[in-house]
Amino acid sequence: MTTEQLYEKLSVMSALRVNRQSNAELIINNPLLIPKVIDIVFMVDDPTSCRAAWVLEFACGINLKVIYPYIDVFLDHIHKVHLDSAVRPIAKICELLIASYYSKKEHAVKSILNSEHKEKIVASCFDWMINDEKIAPKAYAMNSLYLLGKEIKWIHPELITILERDYQSQSKGYQARARQLLKLMKKS
Repeated sequence: MTTEQLYEKLSVMSALRVNRQSNAELIINNPLLIPKVIDIVFMVDDPTSCRAAWVLEFACGINLKVIYPYIDVFLDHIHKVHLDSAVRPIAKICELLIASYYSKKEHAVKSILNSEHKEKIVASCFDWMINDEKIAPKAYAMNSLYLLGKEIKWIHPELITILERDYQSQSKGYQARARQLLKLMKKS
């Protein structure tokens, strides 16, 4: 399947879970499609990029290893994503990477993510926290930053400042997540 054919397939895909699932399985079962879906994800002004991001997120949720060979390309471009429907899955993939990295279980991502990768995730997560994003990317970002802050000490004070500053103006979901993380950070 060419990039153009994959683009056409994604451009008519609806957001139904069954569609995201089947397309995620398609790219997992055909690894040559993974760089093509990533290329489409980073056509950041094109609405089809959102559908590609949904599929990539679903694929990473099934098998995070699909992103490993393309981690540099992925992290080099995440800061360019700006459409709401694409930001959420990109933030979720970052959270999946970070959660696996800091998991007590053994994950290959621990030997793949380096300090430069983590810096790119930190920068994007802080951007999502301070920009006018929806609750989901902010929630994924604050979780990622909380975990990263256990290793990178300057993150927690910055995150606390943002969470406390924005607390009153954000949704109930944001407030609940912020309360939980503030409690954890202030305890440690």
